[in-house]
Amino acid sequence: LITALTVAREWERGSMEQLFATPVGRLEIVVGKLLPYLGIGLLQVLLVLTVGAWVFDVPVRGSLVVLGLGSVLFLVGMLGQGLLISVVTRNQVVATQVATMTSVLPSMLLSGFIFPIENLPTPLKLISTLIPARYYVATLRGVLLRGNGLGVLWPQLVALALFALVVLALATRRFQRRLD
Repeated sequence: LITALTVAREWERGSMEQLFATPVGRLEIVVGKLLPYLGIGLLQVLLVLTVGAWVFDVPVRGSLVVLGLGSVLFLVGMLGQGLLISVVTRNQVVATQVATMTSVLPSMLLSGFIFPIENLPTPLKLISTLIPARYYVATLRGVLLRGNGLGVLWPQLVALALFALVVLALATRRFQRRLD
């Protein structure tokens, strides 16, 4: 949501024109827009894990490397989705609505975070396979509660990596170095 809003704000304010005057390519612009938010997101993950383990006694039974890899892949994918939304919409109001409808609500309702995926109706189970938060929640539960490692969680990490690659490729492709 934050990525979608900030980049859409740049489109609205016209500050993208200054970026177009530089000799950087589309991929460099996309990566440059994502890296600061990736750093902030990783700090938030560390803070939540630290507070969870220290204050609430949440166990960390598995590999922190696997958890870190899952977190990076999830953040890159979701930030890439926000960037794709902002590139397509170029408007903060529309970007907020689209981001809420395509990421926040599905992530909360169809990821297994609130409702077990096994209890969802079959059509919603099928839709939930497209939600990256489903795979991240499974990774979190696997590492923190069950002590699973890469041997068990690799399908979730592959799904997160595929989502990240697809949305970054789409965002890069849709990003045009011209004003419409």
